[in-house]
Amino acid sequence: GTNWGWYAYDPGTNLIYFGTGNPAPWNETMRPGDNKWTMTIFGRDADTGEAKFGYQKTPHDEWDYAGVNVMMLSDQKDKDGKVRKLLTHPDRNGIVYTLDRTDGSLVSANKLDDTVNVFKSVDLKTGQPVRDPEYGTRMDHLAKDICPSAMGYHNQGHDSYDPKRELFYMGINHICMDWEPFMLP
Repeated sequence: GTNWGWYAYDPGTNLIYFGTGNPAPWNETMRPGDNKWTMTIFGRDADTGEAKFGYQKTPHDEWDYAGVNVMMLSDQKDKDGKVRKLLTHPDRNGIVYTLDRTDGSLVSANKLDDTVNVFKSVDLKTGQPVRDPEYGTRMDHLAKDICPSAMGYHNQGHDSYDPKRELFYMGINHICMDWEPFMLP
């Protein structure tokens, strides 16, 4: 998975944060497995380039969600009042991920919109998305109204965080698609 943009840097952790894109080819039957390191948020040491953590958002991405979108850094209080260094990433797959940016642990993973249907939820213990097979792209299956489309509910727009209001501002698409794979002669 390539990475082509939307990097963030935290001088306090000395980490650079970025996402990697989708695996190829698009035909998911030609590349079994999770396609590790694609669709991943990385935290890398700015001096050595060593990966300190990697969190894969969409193992075996079959929809071309290419998770390289913006990485927003914020310091926010948790439920116990302790300030945490966070990284928030609205992904094309329709999920907004928040990680602890010091170690990459998953804090939350919430749908951008109730119409996201490729995933039922994200298991916060394992970090794995719970897929709905009705919206998969397997051969001999016509999937209708897959939400989000390959364009994603959040694409390559820039977002921001207002620390005074503790609000994120993001541009969101609401585009779904049908998908019917077929063999070419």
